[in-house]
Amino acid sequence: MTGLYGAIQPADSVSLSTRTHGAVFNLEYSPDGSVLTVACEQTEVLLFDPISSKHIKTLSEAHEDCVNNIRFLDNRLFATCSDDTTIALWDLRKLNTKVCTLHGHTSWVKNIEYDTNTRLLVTSGFDGNVIIWDTNRCVAVLAPWPFCSTPGRVHQMQTYLPECTEDGCPHKKFFHTRFLMRMRLTPDCSKMLISTSSGYLLILHDLDLNKSLEVGSYPILRARRTTSSSDITSSGSSGPRAVGSPCHQNNSGPLSEKTLSRPSQREGGSPRNSLEVLTPEVPGERDRGNCITSLQLHPKGWATLLRCSSNTDDQEWTCVYEFQEGAPVRPVSPRCSLRLTHCIEEANVGRGYIKELCFSPDGRMISSPHGFGIRLLGFDAHCSELVDCLPREASPLREIRSLYSHNDVVLTTKFSPTHCQIASGCLSGRVSLYQPKF
Repeated sequence: MTGLYGAIQPADSVSLSTRTHGAVFNLEYSPDGSVLTVACEQTEVLLFDPISSKHIKTLSEAHEDCVNNIRFLDNRLFATCSDDTTIALWDLRKLNTKVCTLHGHTSWVKNIEYDTNTRLLVTSGFDGNVIIWDTNRCVAVLAPWPFCSTPGRVHQMQTYLPECTEDGCPHKKFFHTRFLMRMRLTPDCSKMLISTSSGYLLILHDLDLNKSLEVGSYPILRARRTTSSSDITSSGSSGPRAVGSPCHQNNSGPLSEKTLSRPSQREGGSPRNSLEVLTPEVPGERDRGNCITSLQLHPKGWATLLRCSSNTDDQEWTCVYEFQEGAPVRPVSPRCSLRLTHCIEEANVGRGYIKELCFSPDGRMISSPHGFGIRLLGFDAHCSELVDCLPREASPLREIRSLYSHNDVVLTTKFSPTHCQIASGCLSGRVSLYQPKF
């Protein structure tokens, strides 16, 4: 890994379009690595062949406002979300029109997740809502893959296309919290993590997406700081962060266990959808508060990756937190599921813009926006597995390589799932590809 990624170089700067498409907010590869999609500030989604760098298609009016996130459901069907409050479903075989448009959010929609087990689409937005979209009422379609780089190769994969109604596919509000920034599912979909602009991280354990969580309908696991036994639900805050948890239980005060009903435990297990509220430790931010702007999960579910900025916007940190498994002694007993293992301070440029970072497909490396380029980071100098180099105390992430090919602040980066390639996109709309050159 060290030799391979240490030899990586800028390969191509992809020319997106002659039209003004604005900043690149998100990059997403198809699961088979044959298509790279680009979410743009000015309503566009662009598609490229990442191997040849050839342009495939521009969806010039994909949305009515900036496109924030793209998520593939399989090798052909993908979803996009936007500040126009909608989610759109697309099929690579027929890009001239949307499969359908989903309406349900009341503010900017910021990210999309997909549960491959239940085929439920999960979205979150700045309205504070997490919404579940039912894609089970579907028609199975088999067709050859249209953009195949290998001659004679045909992909046959089942794609589930929702039966569209006037309002899109059926949906329900699953969860609500104030100050919501990002929402992610763990790879096995057993947990949902939600980051907030007030510095809290919410974890729903033993996740059941079929059950909506109304106020008072879920058990609370005592909220606490990741490295302290103090309970944030029982103490005030003198820092810039608002008092209490962002959970929409009581707008005038902190969480109270007395206000929450406690559903019965499943026999031999903990309650479904039990909520844990954490204040992740961030170096240098103990007394000043922070905003968790970016949230990613380790591909093997071992850890979570956060990009945090101080409330005064003068510091940025990338932090890795190991999941500490094990049920609490009692459903409401104190617990702390995360432990800070690695961190590194970032270049504090491009203030006000979220920088989306990512794990490599095997979880050994992190690609992080850093000024006008990206940094490749490892848990040690040999790109070891996280579980093989867990420190007793938080240690610095090791810089494997820095790559600079942009003329503006990089906002997003992504590893290819199948090739030794990394993509990055910047504020001025340029996309760069990186791969080894020997």
